[in-house]
Amino acid sequence: MDIATIGVVGLGNMGRGMAATLARKGFTVLGFDIAADRRAAVEAAGVAFVPSLTEVLRRADALVFSLPFAKDVEAVVTAEGGLLSRSDRKVVVIDTSTSDPGTTRRLAARLAEAGHALLDAPVSGGPSGAAEGTLTMMVGGGEEDYTLARPVLEAMSARAPHVGPSGAGNIVKLVNNLLVAAHLVTTGEALRLSQAAGLSAEEAVKVVNTATGRSAVSEVMVPRWVVPDTFDSGFSAGLMRKDVRLALELAAESGVALPLSDEVGRIWRESRVSIPDTADFTRMADYRANEGVL
Repeated sequence: MDIATIGVVGLGNMGRGMAATLARKGFTVLGFDIAADRRAAVEAAGVAFVPSLTEVLRRADALVFSLPFAKDVEAVVTAEGGLLSRSDRKVVVIDTSTSDPGTTRRLAARLAEAGHALLDAPVSGGPSGAAEGTLTMMVGGGEEDYTLARPVLEAMSARAPHVGPSGAGNIVKLVNNLLVAAHLVTTGEALRLSQAAGLSAEEAVKVVNTATGRSAVSEVMVPRWVVPDTFDSGFSAGLMRKDVRLALELAAESGVALPLSDEVGRIWRESRVSIPDTADFTRMADYRANEGVL
């Protein structure tokens, strides 16, 4: 089945970039967001802003969700008069939100009963990757559904591997973000140590990035957002706290003890005073804070 019209639900930092990329790649894109003031920006990028969620759900050949929480995804999937009551064609939902695998599997089953499909396809690459179509996507779901959605996935990403059945994409994303959360803490502490011992963090990180201690935090985030003191990556500390919480809840459900990760979770929870949920998540690696983030 050809996919010509794509509905993008959620036009925030990530959704807006993905919608613009899909329009630029030749798809007809319908966009919906509860914030009507986003209309001008998306329409300037060639996206038709539709004020009715139901209309988007009824008209699109495929859907891309970019929403903050699992409860938001569930609300859209189960919206009255939307997908669950549609029978004209099979619609594949590509959910780029970071969610818990259990919710994903439950919603995938509901959509399958209605003749549709859900791929959990959380992303990495930030707003710039969304705008440039260079995201990395981690896709869970059925092989047939993945194949059907491939043109959309390829338009939005530089890499979108099928990692396993429903929920697998979210598992990979939670593992990834748990590592990022830890790397932000340890990198900030290590650079703070360098400063205190007499070597500037800027000089230290240059060497670290040619050695075995490097990570995406030291190679990309510190030079781009921490050193220049801009802290404008587009991803909030509150969303990272949510992802860490989901990862640790998954660990508990799986019966796995993660003592170091538990400590990372505590640091992220207790840093809200100095790094509020609305702040950029890269502030966790700010080595200039003399007494740390807590």
